[in-house]
Amino acid sequence: MALGDIETSVQTAQLMEAAGVMVAVFDQDDRLRFANGAFRHAWFVDENEQPLWSDLMRRNFSAGRGTIITATDFENWLLSTQARRGKTGFRAFETDLHDGRWLWMTETMQPNGWMLCVASDITPIRSDERTLRQDRDTALKASQTDELTGIPSRRFVMSRLEELLRPQSDPDRIAGCLAVLDIDNFKYINDRFGHIVGDAVLKNFAGTLQRLVRKTDVLGRVGGEEFLLVLPNTRPEEAETIVQRMLSAVRQSRPLPDQVSFRYTFSAGIACATGGDDASELYRRADLALYAAKMRGRDQISLDPDAYILQRQKS
Repeated sequence: MALGDIETSVQTAQLMEAAGVMVAVFDQDDRLRFANGAFRHAWFVDENEQPLWSDLMRRNFSAGRGTIITATDFENWLLSTQARRGKTGFRAFETDLHDGRWLWMTETMQPNGWMLCVASDITPIRSDERTLRQDRDTALKASQTDELTGIPSRRFVMSRLEELLRPQSDPDRIAGCLAVLDIDNFKYINDRFGHIVGDAVLKNFAGTLQRLVRKTDVLGRVGGEEFLLVLPNTRPEEAETIVQRMLSAVRQSRPLPDQVSFRYTFSAGIACATGGDDASELYRRADLALYAAKMRGRDQISLDPDAYILQRQKS
């Protein structure tokens, strides 16, 4: 690196450290890699500490400091929040701190999963405008969230799919993959054990999978027992490996604490896309692959034939 570049980097780091705004950088695993003094002070981070974002939120919630989280069940709040965190190139929202400050926060994402967070103090804004904006944000979040499972709704996940398929400078580049996931024999579960058990299975399924979703991926419920998994910048063999881990995790899950012998599985169909592909056509191909997995006996993955062709062309 040239001397001038080193000097620029040093000066930039010093300026960010002294800035009144709160600045932080998280890596692809959502681990804090840089935070200036203002950010560390607001969220109680030691100078040389690099916690995961989830652990930072968890310990501050337990201590009653940092971000105000009104949810009574922190883990459900965390699952729902992580399901939307970092899923768009840019996001802006407002948040309250226990010390009385009201912040305007932005999150800027790189395609590789690294995120820049910048927060500014907007406490002086009039209280009536503040309430109006908070009500707007609450309504927007509700429209993008599946009420039962807490993960993104059909509207949110389909918008991310459309974003994935926007034309690229290289139309032949693999834009990513789409997986359609469907819980096996779900109607039988509902009919045999009742809707309360069915809802417990849906929530367990969403929670189990969300823990395996990468920061750049989006998992959403599109209706009933069907879910979509959007995997940007992912090759077919990588998508298959990710979903295979999910199959294994679901087999080992126990959604009913008082019935440890109760188990369930799911099937998946995967289709691969290049930039400019049509969302409905990609969805159709993934759905046909899912049907093939069901016909072969369930609890397995099927790849759309076009995925194999793309895989050979790009290898």
